Amino acid sequence: MPSSRTGRPPVQRAPKRPVAARSTRENPLLTLYVRVRKAWDRPLTAYYLILGGSLLITVLGLVMVYSASQITALQLSLPGSYFFRKQFLAACIGGVLMLVASRMPVRLHRALAYPILAGSVFLMILVQVPGIGVAVNGNQNWISVGGPFQLQPSEFGKLALVLWGADLLARKQDKRLLAQWKHMLVPLVPVAFMLLGLIMLGGDMGTAIILTAILFGLLWLAGAPTRLFGGVLSIALTLGFILIKTSPNRMARLACIGATDPGPNDQCWQAVHGIYALASGGLFGSGLGASVEKWGQLPEAHTDFIFAVTGEELGLAGTLSVLALFAALGYAGIRVAGRTEDPFVRYAAGGVTTWITAQAVINVGAVLGLLPIAGVPLPLFSYGGSALLPTMFAIGLLIAFAREDPAARAALAMRQPRFGRKRAAVRGSAGEDAGPRRWNTMRRRASAARSSGER
Repeated sequence: MPSSRTGRPPVQRAPKRPVAARSTRENPLLTLYVRVRKAWDRPLTAYYLILGGSLLITVLGLVMVYSASQITALQLSLPGSYFFRKQFLAACIGGVLMLVASRMPVRLHRALAYPILAGSVFLMILVQVPGIGVAVNGNQNWISVGGPFQLQPSEFGKLALVLWGADLLARKQDKRLLAQWKHMLVPLVPVAFMLLGLIMLGGDMGTAIILTAILFGLLWLAGAPTRLFGGVLSIALTLGFILIKTSPNRMARLACIGATDPGPNDQCWQAVHGIYALASGGLFGSGLGASVEKWGQLPEAHTDFIFAVTGEELGLAGTLSVLALFAALGYAGIRVAGRTEDPFVRYAAGGVTTWITAQAVINVGAVLGLLPIAGVPLPLFSYGGSALLPTMFAIGLLIAFAREDPAARAALAMRQPRFGRKRAAVRGSAGEDAGPRRWNTMRRRASAARSSGER
């Protein structure tokens, strides 16, 4: 072995390993996926999805209500913006309700459960009183509150079942009573069936289906055994089959699934013209306000079938955008329900998510011809103040629950108001208090360095 000048053997150095190329240059898609995944896992993701998604759906719904309702208003000798103004007023009131609900503590939401349930039951009973209840399209589910305004109490029954059912199950879970089947069913199922009976007295089976979905969502979150869950489901399906079989109108709606022709007596007229509207929209639609089907061909163009007018005017891009917003809202609700340790928050968030998701699926499925026409509006999107007000209050519930998450609360506490930052910047540039602020910053940096082991 050759020696060095000092007489010592030369130092054997390990061969240098080739530096691996950065993954950012090799696979930009992987880098984008990692960044999106990190942003998706942030504490405030659910908060922003619920707030932003619900507001975007509501604003886009106002635009489409204005576009889809003009012809109907003119046919009724009303101003073209009549339905839009009523919906805009309901959206403003709903926005206030959403803000109030988002700022209320959880214990106050629980305290409102029983009053809202009692008020909803009382109003549903008033619907059946002659002279007070109003029939619309053959269903007596409305109460006239003066002038052109009407109230549908069954819409508030959904919110009542969510809050009251969540509070009931949370109390029983705290007492460890949900392991017994009788405590899981009673009184949740009897009260839900009472609400269903009051709704079905008016003939509104669509709202009854949504209420049933909320009930099963609560039972699923409570961990109902498969046999118990299947038993209640079989009873609900049997009652539904009887109600459909004994009603020619419901049988006709069931026969219109997938119809491409209006059929005898034009019984599938609405379903078929909804498909015509979607088919004529193309990729980007015919343009806002340029729908042809809303000119008297498509019934309920601004309520139950507003999604069809959206497809005709905004095309596939518009309808997919609406579906993506509902998917984001549903994901955020599931995330809030899955990450909390408060049983009431879990049940209430799951119930609201089930309510909005099931109603959106039923409405869109009916417009696409995949499900029978149930007569339920698209949440936050269709015309109808009675449906918009409790839905926006429920969105406020989700926002409040998303804010209650410990990580989200810490992230919100770390944020500073914008005017505060500007004020601090101005004071720093003017030389006022610059020294103490800089010293505090350096002290934080020094403490962070010592905590990491550096000296």
